Amino acid sequence: MLAARVRLLIATLWAGSLWTVGYLVAPTLFATLDDKVLAGSIAGSLFRIEAWLSIFCGAGLLVLAKFSAGAGSGRPDRRLLWIVVGMLACTAIGYFSLHPYMAALKEAAGPAGVMTADARTQFGILHGVSSAFYLVQSMLAVALVLVAR
Repeated sequence: MLAARVRLLIATLWAGSLWTVGYLVAPTLFATLDDKVLAGSIAGSLFRIEAWLSIFCGAGLLVLAKFSAGAGSGRPDRRLLWIVVGMLACTAIGYFSLHPYMAALKEAAGPAGVMTADARTQFGILHGVSSAFYLVQSMLAVALVLVAR
């Protein structure tokens, strides 16, 4: 019973943080700050924190699934495991794999944030792919909360 409550708490924390950072805070930064380079820098910091929170929440849920499996059928809920693994894969690809390339392009642009046309195109493509993984992770978060109940 306690493990189920902790599982739901972690799932809710993870999902809520994804939705808050990605769909409320980041767009608000770009809408309210005149300096888009500063907005991007702050958003990048928030997404870095979100990525690490995802790793910790995912690891916590996997550990809970392993140790709470003995109370029921002896095996963890496969749906929960697949959702968590999918969300962790989205984090690994979207942030830890694509972000270094985006950061290199931003660094090459300098403090003013001026990119060449080619770099701007590359950044846009990487940002779009990263955003798609974030969207998939956000939708998996809905399933995570429902399955974790």
